[in-house]
Amino acid sequence: MALNNLKPAVGSTHKTKRVGRGPASGYGKTAGRGQKGQKARSGYKQKRGFEGGQTPLQRRLPKVGFRSKVEKPQAINVDRFTQILELDEITMESLGKIVKIKAKAVKLIGTKAKELKDKIKDANITTSGK
Repeated sequence: MALNNLKPAVGSTHKTKRVGRGPASGYGKTAGRGQKGQKARSGYKQKRGFEGGQTPLQRRLPKVGFRSKVEKPQAINVDRFTQILELDEITMESLGKIVKIKAKAVKLIGTKAKELKDKIKDANITTSGK
């Protein structure tokens, strides 16, 4: 197959605009850039988001906070769920039957949470206090 018969599709190409080639071309003298000013000069580059000296939109809007990628443990108040106090061993499975667990780690809080420290058999469960 010869490669010399390849042509672009009909209507897909346009004639290039030849600027600065005399007054008869229609794009002579100022080459379609209008009169004077910053945009008429060579090397002109406008900053992204520039609004002509007006405070740009990204600076007018309020800052939106920061979301940490470190997942916090789900706090479960032992005083509200008395069934947790009655458990022999506290694991994620046993807690899941009593409370809906959404996080990977759980922290038991409340006045009686310190007493449950010996019953905890899962590394993902901690208690408040020392």
